[in-house]
Amino acid sequence: MTEPTKAQRRVLEFIQIELQAGRPAPTLREIARRFGYAGHRAAAAHLDALKRKGFIESDTGKVRSLRITSPLAKLRSLIVDIPLYGSIPAGMPQTREQDAEGCVSVDINTIGYTPTRSIQHLFAVRVTGDSMIGRHILDGDFVILEHGPDPRNGQIVAAYVDGKNTLKTFVQKGGKTYLKAENPKYPAIVPVEELMIQGVVKAVIRRAKE
Repeated sequence: MTEPTKAQRRVLEFIQIELQAGRPAPTLREIARRFGYAGHRAAAAHLDALKRKGFIESDTGKVRSLRITSPLAKLRSLIVDIPLYGSIPAGMPQTREQDAEGCVSVDINTIGYTPTRSIQHLFAVRVTGDSMIGRHILDGDFVILEHGPDPRNGQIVAAYVDGKNTLKTFVQKGGKTYLKAENPKYPAIVPVEELMIQGVVKAVIRRAKE
């Protein structure tokens, strides 16, 4: 089976999102609007190509009859690209610039997401340091985080504390909030002036050692 182009894959994923969410298959007008096409011709061309390549099918003369036909697409959930924003210290807090440097592709269901939930608040960072080994997060791992929700006690968070970044366990105890390391070599971090939670960890990705 010939692989779809990048543009065709985006159209295919859009169709899959709508179908998995229980909504009708998108029309040419909706596809064109979603991707900013000037007219229906570009959307129709992508659909024709996806049909030729065996990824979708539809009933002649019927609107909203698009169906996913690829065996792989039927077996997997939606694969999304999550932006990778550099690294985060899992040790003593440090100042880090977090510019986008690539993407991490994941099946959103494996990190507790469904197609109806927004993925716009997800981001990934690469871990440096060993202060979180007690929670099975190692140097070199990638963590996927969600920006927005308030952390619950005991969740692992990316935090900006007193001008520096770190990855630690969020703890509220006795009316006080602090960041706990999961390695006895490192002390707890009690904010002096500022604590901003940048994201809550949703998943950890590890590369196999060669």
